[in-house]
Amino acid sequence: MEFINAIPLIGPIIGSVVPFLLVLGIVVFVHEYGHYIVGRWCGIGAETFSIGFGKELFGWNDKRGTRWRIAALPLGGYVKFVGDADASSSGVDKAALAGMSADKRARSFPEAALWRRALTVAAGPMANFLLTITIFAVSAIALGMPDERPAIGEVTEVGAGVTDLRPGDVVLAVNGTPVADFAAFVTAASAPGADRHSLTVDRFGDRMTIETTPIIPARASRVIAGLAADKGGMLPGDVMIAAGGAPVSSFADVQAAVMAAGASPLVITVRRADGDVALTLTPEMNPVPLPDGSVEMRAMIGVSGDPLVLSGLRTPGPFEAVGIGAARTWSVVTNTFSYLGMIIEGEADASGLGGPVRIASMSGDAAQSGIGALIGMIALISTSIGLINLFPVPVLDGGHLVFYAIEAVRGKPMSARVAEAATGIGLALVIALMAFVTWNDIAGL
Repeated sequence: MEFINAIPLIGPIIGSVVPFLLVLGIVVFVHEYGHYIVGRWCGIGAETFSIGFGKELFGWNDKRGTRWRIAALPLGGYVKFVGDADASSSGVDKAALAGMSADKRARSFPEAALWRRALTVAAGPMANFLLTITIFAVSAIALGMPDERPAIGEVTEVGAGVTDLRPGDVVLAVNGTPVADFAAFVTAASAPGADRHSLTVDRFGDRMTIETTPIIPARASRVIAGLAADKGGMLPGDVMIAAGGAPVSSFADVQAAVMAAGASPLVITVRRADGDVALTLTPEMNPVPLPDGSVEMRAMIGVSGDPLVLSGLRTPGPFEAVGIGAARTWSVVTNTFSYLGMIIEGEADASGLGGPVRIASMSGDAAQSGIGALIGMIALISTSIGLINLFPVPVLDGGHLVFYAIEAVRGKPMSARVAEAATGIGLALVIALMAFVTWNDIAGL
């Protein structure tokens, strides 16, 4: 990917477009295949399985008579079942049904039992959620989960020669206060306002006291392109020594200064090999997920810091891994709803909502970070696609499920006129949302 991005003008475009097509293609295929396979299990025939819209680029027919196609506009896909009037399954092709044989008509979507239609429609979003759970579960097994014990698993490159902690050390207390787990140790040993911390450590049976600098130092390990730090001239590797005129030694010191500044300009002094440089940055307010599933707006400058040490890793079993995957997927869902709630209540703006351009940019960044980040991007987009499709808006899967719920209560489908009117409104809402998020994307360039 580095080679592609090195090509002037064309490189950066390909470097974003190719990962974008890969991410969206996988997510759309899984969504539509969920519809297709459950429909098939329910005895419903599919005429077309399309990745993309518009003109067909290439395709083939399988032995069941389904046309599998790749189309020119790669922003979605559809499965057109037997008897559907269009790709969204929002209407019935009465003329086609009238001319069908009894056997084919029995395999049509409109003639299927209500529960079969509902399962087929719900299967698309469910397939997206299953993909996300699987990705998170496999990642937990392949990469391991952090050991919750306050035990040192690795001294990082940043910590080499800086801390006297060693792999295998178990931290018992920080500044005389016992710590129960690794997170508590890192938080206590990185607390703002202190440049040294006293650690009580068990080193293979020997208890000793170690003095250390903050576990997460005030060093910019990564600077996110396009955000405040990058715009202000901060570079990866910069060591921040002052923020807002006050000295800083831990990353928590910097975070406290940024939060205090809010959206006002903040002067941060960094130390480089060729001397100290004062940078003026203007933090930006962004939504941050909280452990309880809520979201709050925080001032950020777009830098991250690496700790001096990392915890050990453990490999979860298959059942635990699935639970971890489900919990992470649910966290993405709840954080999304929390953010949308803040927008509705006026506590956050909608600039965080992104469309195709932003997804392409994020996919390119993820590809640059490695295959793990790209797979994680697929999981997040898959959850978002599944969630959006469950919204009770006609044209979307959630809208169809609402129609079926009404049909179950009434004992008969909604009238064609009402269904067509609702579908038109739903289509208008979807188009308006796409226009809004695309405008957000362009404004953020």
